[in-house]
Amino acid sequence: MPVESVFPRLEALLPHVQKPIQYVGGELNSTVKDWDATDVRWALMYPDAYEVGLPNQGVMILYEVLNEREGVLAERTYSVWPDLEALMREHDVPQFTVDAHRPVKAFDVFGLSFSTELGYTNMLTALDLAGIPLESADRTLDDPIVLAGGHAAFNPEPIADFIDCAVIGDGEQAVLEITEIVRAWKAEGRPGGRDEVLFRLSKTGGVYVPRFYDVEYLPDGRIARVVPNRSGVPWRVSKHTVMDLDEWPYPKQPLVPLAETVHERMSVEIFRGCTRGCRFCQAGMITRPVRERSITGIGDMVEKGLKATGFEEVGLLSLSSADHTEIADVAKGLADRYEEDKIGLSLPSTRVDAFNIDLANELTRNGRRSGLTFAPEGGSERIRKVINKMVSEEDLIRTVSTAYGNGWRQVKLYFMCGLPTETDEDVLQIGDMAVKVIAEGRKVSGQNDIRCTVSIGGFVPKPHTPFQWAPQLSAEETDARLEKLRDKIRGDKKYGRSIGFRYHDGKPGIVEGLLSRGDRRIGSVIRAVYEGGGRFDGWREYFSYDRWMDAAAKTLPDFGVDVDWYTTRERTYEEVLPWDHLDSGLDKDWLWEDWQDALDETEVEDCRWTPCFDCGVCPQMDTQIQIGPTGKKLLPLTVVK
Repeated sequence: MPVESVFPRLEALLPHVQKPIQYVGGELNSTVKDWDATDVRWALMYPDAYEVGLPNQGVMILYEVLNEREGVLAERTYSVWPDLEALMREHDVPQFTVDAHRPVKAFDVFGLSFSTELGYTNMLTALDLAGIPLESADRTLDDPIVLAGGHAAFNPEPIADFIDCAVIGDGEQAVLEITEIVRAWKAEGRPGGRDEVLFRLSKTGGVYVPRFYDVEYLPDGRIARVVPNRSGVPWRVSKHTVMDLDEWPYPKQPLVPLAETVHERMSVEIFRGCTRGCRFCQAGMITRPVRERSITGIGDMVEKGLKATGFEEVGLLSLSSADHTEIADVAKGLADRYEEDKIGLSLPSTRVDAFNIDLANELTRNGRRSGLTFAPEGGSERIRKVINKMVSEEDLIRTVSTAYGNGWRQVKLYFMCGLPTETDEDVLQIGDMAVKVIAEGRKVSGQNDIRCTVSIGGFVPKPHTPFQWAPQLSAEETDARLEKLRDKIRGDKKYGRSIGFRYHDGKPGIVEGLLSRGDRRIGSVIRAVYEGGGRFDGWREYFSYDRWMDAAAKTLPDFGVDVDWYTTRERTYEEVLPWDHLDSGLDKDWLWEDWQDALDETEVEDCRWTPCFDCGVCPQMDTQIQIGPTGKKLLPLTVVK
């Protein structure tokens, strides 16, 4: 039976909300398929506002991969702002997709991509608006399978009660495998109900189904063990890795938003993974090994994407884009190709030791010369050794000197506060570095209008990194440290006015830390926050630290733990971590050794250019590093007459 669009009911509400355009759908390159001509139907969600969710590459890729398949339908849904949420509840309008405005509850699979843990309350909002029971145990045969993915899904334990399953790693092949299992189960008449289809997914070894695992605790609150509670369920669930990116040139038809979004550009992922070994960086650890897209593959994607969208800027995305072995040829080839069309190129941020003026000039040749962003991460040489960010102060000064000497006027430096073993002095050296940057810029340019913006975020220890055992700095200590730095910068009469200072207070980081290293007991906190009005926790204007702390104070004492137990407590080698049964490929002993190296301030090289350090990923996942150079060049585009 066709599923009815809720748009007639929704349309009447739109004049009463802010930015109604974000709810109407119909974007260029969006897809609406015949419901009855398909047998497996996915609703895909990035649990944030349209302006953040639409440009998300992960959801955009899966949307296209699924819709290309015969008999499969995928539509998108995003979080609705509180003004529309109130009206939807009042007028009984359910959570809907923007493509055909179908109710989310009608789909077979409801897939959510979490790049941050602060989207968990938005998931509960969407489930409730959709009429899907919040807890997996309460769902019936007619409710969708609720599936989590994205980087935060590498520890899905805090949301284990609310999801039916989770996929860790790359999604392209995983969603197709899941689709075939759901299709076969439906074709057989859905035997055994939800339990059976979830069991079939679990048996693959690549889909984690929390209900099939029991968690046992020690008297002191630590986990004793996590064990399967039925035969046929794997003890460990493995991550998915796509090995040949050229075989997956998605998105081929990028979505063009109707409303303003955070990224107004077409993006191409030029490689996946990173082996720089920054110890704080979860993304770099969990996406190993490095797999480069070929220079010709990048060129083809850019050509097709620009034709399909009309965008005037191309973002070359990866965790460290300047590390692509052919980045100079990629940048020059694309700049040459699109010189007449004035297509701009951008990298998200540039490593200090990978920057050179030739690359920068190619990136800005057809576009505007905006500021440059570098991420030294730590203020002192010592702390950079701890985090394995092998950038010296001399490297930084030399790099900014080159930039200022070649006409740039603005440099942004990104740091973290609260790194393991950090002292006040390590943070205060950020101010010294900014002063040297301004002084060097004035010297080489002969100008006084040089600017340097210092942006600081609070460090949050993440699962599957060497810092997963580390204590987190309290919100009070983080704020005190940053206050000292702010006073130092403002007190500098000669350079202070040229240094911009942006920082986040320590409170959101504590909540993120609670969620990132939490276990199933944290689900009660998330639910209490949601029921207390928590929404859009990643947005400063909606985030409430007090709401989170109150919810934790009400629920966690029943388990004999508290917020500090999850955040500021250091873990030991023997402790069973909530995510130990989820295999990112990284050897736990190797991670521990790297944690000890951090405490000894020992640096480790990038295994792309050195012998293997036995992190475990390549043999464990049957993968290998894939890098160039290919020796190929981007040829000029010929005009077809």
